[in-house]
Amino acid sequence: MNSQVSSLNSQGSPGVIPFSTSDTLRRTAHHASLLERIATAATNWSGRNAAFASAMTLVIAWAVAGPIFHYSDRWELFINTTTSVITFVMVFVIQRAQNKDTLALQLKVNELIAAHKHAHNSLIAVEKLSEEELRSLHDRFMRLGTIARTTGATAGRLDVEEHDDDR
Repeated sequence: MNSQVSSLNSQGSPGVIPFSTSDTLRRTAHHASLLERIATAATNWSGRNAAFASAMTLVIAWAVAGPIFHYSDRWELFINTTTSVITFVMVFVIQRAQNKDTLALQLKVNELIAAHKHAHNSLIAVEKLSEEELRSLHDRFMRLGTIARTTGATAGRLDVEEHDDDR
């Protein structure tokens, strides 16, 4: 599957950069590190019913073992240590999954912005802006929404660029 990404060439006019998604995906999959493969497997497994069932089985087995070990300190230490280690690791697994999903979503949105002739290409990679810049941009879009609702504009393009008379 070949696609093209719009860009500006050295003269500032629109150009096209050939981009092969299948080649990129093949190279990425081949060069995935062992750590990344383990993290991906942990992410995929932890979201399944089997992971929940395993956790419940562990807790039930621990509770049943209480009378056998006379509710000793070691019995309590086992579950405390186990849950602490699992929680610590899962924080990073969940954050990694969230980062990967967010990046994939950003790439998809960037592709839609780049492909749409009326979209502002300046919004590509908007996630790199500071929080203050994002809030300012959000406020501009909120004003545009208000203008669209009050004027009844349901089609067409409203200007995203901030002008002095907009304030």
